[in-house]
Amino acid sequence: MNPPKILGRAAVNTVVAISVLYTLVPALWLVLAAMKDSDALFGSDLLSLHGFSPLKNFQDLFAMDKGIYGRWYLNSLFYAVGGAAVSALVSIACGYAFDKYAFRHKEKLFGLVLAAVMVPQTVLALPLYLLASGTGVVDTVWAVFVPVLFNPFGVYLGRVFSQGYVPGEVLEAARIDGAGELATYFRVSLRMLGPGVVTVFLFQLTAIWNNFFLPMVMLSTQKLYPVSLGLYSWNSAATTSPEYYPVVITGALLAVLPLVLAFALLQRFWRSGLTAGAVK
Repeated sequence: MNPPKILGRAAVNTVVAISVLYTLVPALWLVLAAMKDSDALFGSDLLSLHGFSPLKNFQDLFAMDKGIYGRWYLNSLFYAVGGAAVSALVSIACGYAFDKYAFRHKEKLFGLVLAAVMVPQTVLALPLYLLASGTGVVDTVWAVFVPVLFNPFGVYLGRVFSQGYVPGEVLEAARIDGAGELATYFRVSLRMLGPGVVTVFLFQLTAIWNNFFLPMVMLSTQKLYPVSLGLYSWNSAATTSPEYYPVVITGALLAVLPLVLAFALLQRFWRSGLTAGAVK
């Protein structure tokens, strides 16, 4: 075998191994730390069986502050799963309209969508707060839920998937058979766009689940917090009350499980969707 090829393959394998370690070591530390009691955690004694008490950690997590962590978790599921589902359907529908229909200033409007993709979400927090304040929905679930329903990047992906998955001939055949535009979309096009819906859903689910700044700006009632903001408040309190540290780590471990499950269950659709988008 050619020596340069061997060296190149070894270099690639080394980079991949380092990347895997960089990804897995923090996750492994989180799992081990969530299984330990306070003495083992503060003593950095994570690799031994000493202080192994996962059951007590989970009990303490759901008992801390009258079990508010369970409420935070349900809030995050509502914000993330519900918001991602509605956002995916809206984004795909908008992208489909940009692709399949002709209307005035279509490309200019789509240019605005692309420009909105480049705007950081933190920049929008203050205008969104002022709008929410003007409509009287500050410190309600809607102040967090409604802004995440509209995703410019999802609209862009929706147009890409529509171009790649929905042939114009199929739409013409449906129209010849007497189907209206809504019937054609819901009965024909939306089924073809399934991988696109799943892809946008996963992207938006991750973004909303990890969203921190918008809830921090909008919410002041702890019962409305998502997990990310709730754990931050506990971590801030841990500087004066060290008993919060174990529950913060255990809560962080549980907080990553929905994302892991979502990607594990939907990765087949996600991979096919990304492949179609890349080819297009």
